[in-house]
Amino acid sequence: MDKTDQALIAALRQDGRRSVSDLALDLGVSRATVRSRLDRLTATGEIQGFTVVLRSETREMPVRAIMLIAIEGKNTQPVIRQLSGIAQVRSVHTTNGRWDLVIELATHDLDTFDAVLDRIRQIGGIAASETNLLLATRKSTTK
Repeated sequence: MDKTDQALIAALRQDGRRSVSDLALDLGVSRATVRSRLDRLTATGEIQGFTVVLRSETREMPVRAIMLIAIEGKNTQPVIRQLSGIAQVRSVHTTNGRWDLVIELATHDLDTFDAVLDRIRQIGGIAASETNLLLATRKSTTK
């Protein structure tokens, strides 16, 4: 991926609905160049997809957090399966270092958040956890 591809991706992260003409103008390349690069980046899997983030999703689930989880032994897959069944768990990431999993949580209110934390902490195979509430979003590629 060269500088033009990186600039194209950066522009799309700011506004994924920008027209090919606008992207070409901003990048100083032809529309055909933008189109062929988009096609290539999508075909190779560099761009995995496009999405829509609704305003209601951030309004309806204003309590957001990151939870770090340490797993006992070989319980990673069973824990991930149980976490995946909890509606307030937005994503589950495996990682390295002290923590085995990083999960993103979103709830309507603090009472629900507390109940979700309690439910997660009771999952067999979880050795330890640490949770951090997200106070404000300063930058996001998903708005």
